[in-house]
Amino acid sequence: MAFEAGAAVGAREGGVRFPFPFAPYRIQEEFMAALYRALEAGGVGIFESPTGTGKSLSLICGALTWLRDYEERKLQDEARLLQEPEQRDRESSLGGAPDPASGEPAWVAQFVQGKAARDQADRAKEEQIKRKKREERLEKIRHNVQLKYASKRKKCEDDETERLLQLSKEILSKEAGSDVLEQLDHNEEELILAEYESDEEKKVGAGRTHSQLSQFVHEVQKSPFGKETRLVSLGSRQNLCVNEEVRHLGAIQLINDRCMEMQKNKHEKKNEGEETVGKRRRVSRAVCPFYSYEQMQFLRDEVLVDVKDIEQLVTLGKKTKACPYYGSRYAIPAAQLVVLPYQMLLHESTRNASGIKLKDQVVIIDEAHNLIDTITCIYSAEVSGSQLCCAYSQLLQYMERYRKRLKAKNLMYIKQILYLLERFVSVLGGNVNQNPNTQSISQAGTELKSINDFLFQSQIDNINLFKVQRYCEKSLISRKLFGFVERYGAPSTVKTNKENQKTTGLQNFLLTLQQEPEKEGAPPHPSADPETDQLKMASPLMHIEGFLSALTNANQDGRVILNRQGTISQSRLKFLLLNPAVHFAEVVKECRAVIIAGGTMQPVADFREQLLSCAGMAADRVVEFSCGHVIPPENILPIILCSGPSNQQLEFIYQKRDQPQMMDEAGRILCNLCNVVPGGVVCFFPSYEYEKQVYTHWEGTGLLTRLATKKKIFQEPKRSNQVEQVLAEYAKCIKRCSQAGGHMTGALLFSVVGGKMSEGINFSDDLGRCVVMVGMPYPNIKSPELQEKMAWLDKNMPKTAGQAPSRVLTENLCMKAVNQSIGRAIRHQKDFASILLLDHRYAHPAVFNKLPQWIKERTLIKIGFGQAFAELRKFHREKSCYRPASS
Repeated sequence: MAFEAGAAVGAREGGVRFPFPFAPYRIQEEFMAALYRALEAGGVGIFESPTGTGKSLSLICGALTWLRDYEERKLQDEARLLQEPEQRDRESSLGGAPDPASGEPAWVAQFVQGKAARDQADRAKEEQIKRKKREERLEKIRHNVQLKYASKRKKCEDDETERLLQLSKEILSKEAGSDVLEQLDHNEEELILAEYESDEEKKVGAGRTHSQLSQFVHEVQKSPFGKETRLVSLGSRQNLCVNEEVRHLGAIQLINDRCMEMQKNKHEKKNEGEETVGKRRRVSRAVCPFYSYEQMQFLRDEVLVDVKDIEQLVTLGKKTKACPYYGSRYAIPAAQLVVLPYQMLLHESTRNASGIKLKDQVVIIDEAHNLIDTITCIYSAEVSGSQLCCAYSQLLQYMERYRKRLKAKNLMYIKQILYLLERFVSVLGGNVNQNPNTQSISQAGTELKSINDFLFQSQIDNINLFKVQRYCEKSLISRKLFGFVERYGAPSTVKTNKENQKTTGLQNFLLTLQQEPEKEGAPPHPSADPETDQLKMASPLMHIEGFLSALTNANQDGRVILNRQGTISQSRLKFLLLNPAVHFAEVVKECRAVIIAGGTMQPVADFREQLLSCAGMAADRVVEFSCGHVIPPENILPIILCSGPSNQQLEFIYQKRDQPQMMDEAGRILCNLCNVVPGGVVCFFPSYEYEKQVYTHWEGTGLLTRLATKKKIFQEPKRSNQVEQVLAEYAKCIKRCSQAGGHMTGALLFSVVGGKMSEGINFSDDLGRCVVMVGMPYPNIKSPELQEKMAWLDKNMPKTAGQAPSRVLTENLCMKAVNQSIGRAIRHQKDFASILLLDHRYAHPAVFNKLPQWIKERTLIKIGFGQAFAELRKFHREKSCYRPASS
């Protein structure tokens, strides 16, 4: 079933009033009402609300309104359950005639019948007691935190007063004696360290990426629920760590390993032998000063009092000398709203380690347009030949050093892991006892195998991978191996009691693995640091554990890709997950309701078929809702252009797009656009390679010079750390041209679909008055991963409207990317922009119907360039007469 746009806000019995920070748009009221009904019914909801319509605020107000009403109904049901046994007991005390069927007195029959109700009432009584205790503790926390801040302010004022009085006393003492001034001593109030019990009330988990979590939390703070909601923001150590010694490591895996090692050091007592080794080897046994249980309790209490985002959590952690990573997790049981990146939510091991329990909870996944790809990436795994050889060498030395101290069972599992590593290298065509950098591959290429075929080819089908995986999880062997390398330094200096030629050779061999071979002609990495490289190779076994875990998937749900390159070091093993539904099924099964929301969810067929249907979700338990945009229809002009100024048909297929006449036609269209479009023009290309090719061609023909007379040209950088700089210069240029006037009317930005600027960047107002899409960004169908995915879909999915599932997949991937890119321009109600799709294939019904509804219903299909250019010139001329101030 699907909710119809236009449903009344008070459609539910008794009506529902949604608190909002301002008068909501009609589509926001419809969105919140539909969301409320979806949460009430349970199941899965797919919600689409275009960017710029206040989607996040609507999600927050709609979901928290439902949570408020749910908790109120729960209290009412609790009171009713507690009253019913009392009424039944009063009735039974009056006695009655015997039951004619059993001959028992009426009160006995009533007692038997009411036993279930009394048991339910007892559970309600226990829950009521827990809830009251929890509320009392939370109230004490709020009160004591306020006292703490008041005490701090009072102390600061008293200190300043004391300083001034002391200064006055010193001045006056020179002239006459003065009374001794008593020093005021104001001690801060101590916070109550309350241990929270498990909270059974429903929580709303909102999942987004780290870069967007703060924005979401700020929306909560602006909402009417900002003061009363107990919110916890979760993140990775990379974002929440406040220990500078650990933060500077940069890579998240290194940060995780160092954090765990510091915790181990905190609880580990050194024996005399270790102290001796420590003096000789100068081993670092540092502990984290922020990992203090008492201080983390303080941080937890303050998190529950006021809504804080990740940046505020980090600031609070530095101020209180407490770890925000662990302190925030202590607040989860008492929280009403848990905000976390959905990678953390969707990965089962990470979710369990974070203390997230999904049973009967509500999960809202925002920005979920790439949910399927995210699950696929999370549960796929890749290891290089260099990592396999390095892990083998480290683990072998670890076993040789501690062989006499290891239990027989642990020794058996370590030998099994060593055998697995040896076979993985062998299946790539190498030998673990030789340098992977110098072992050349005779037959380079890519080979795909089913899981079972790979196990048989590797000759490891007789090993129980489930037991090996459990051993790795329980023994923490990868972290022990990391500590082994950290403790004894470089492998070449590791000495065992019975040193032999084999071990010495392995130590020397491990030294050669510290640096990856550089490609011929490639410049060295600017940030290359031998110490950092050594750390990066310190825990390769953790990556391999992920690969072993992936091999435990069902045979039909994944494939193993053997990518053999020039050397063993460059060769790789990769597990590709084909069926993401097997991992999403647990989320759907455990939760009361799951809401999948985004600004651009079209086409939604992928979510229904690849994710929900395969996860066992019945079609009648899946609801869809899509609303329009807040802008008036006349503020947007989407055009599908089928041919250019010289009547060249626009068809940027792979076989034709490299033709000079096709690139020239696209250039002529841009030249004409830049003459009539003010401000910024953003032009998207299918790939970085094609953008570079077109740029070079236009540079050679002089067309780039013609474009530069009207717009200053910018290119999207490939490095993420340069994006902000390019955007800032792009915005400054547009603002300068708008204020100065003259022949330069703005800027032209060449961007790439799926690149740094196609998602999460707002080209509002003058930054994006026209968005141009050159061609259709179909994925590379020659990719082995995509080919295997297409084959799996054709085998397991039914045809859609006569089209093969593989064909539908490529179209959906293409149109999702297009929809994300063209939605960058319209960001608020008074914004306006034109959208130009340069390819006649956009007019095909199967493709056209996959555009967002609010764009599709206003799109014009123009065969010739003259008609399209006339529409564009008219649109921008009319809009230039009234241009709202740029935000």
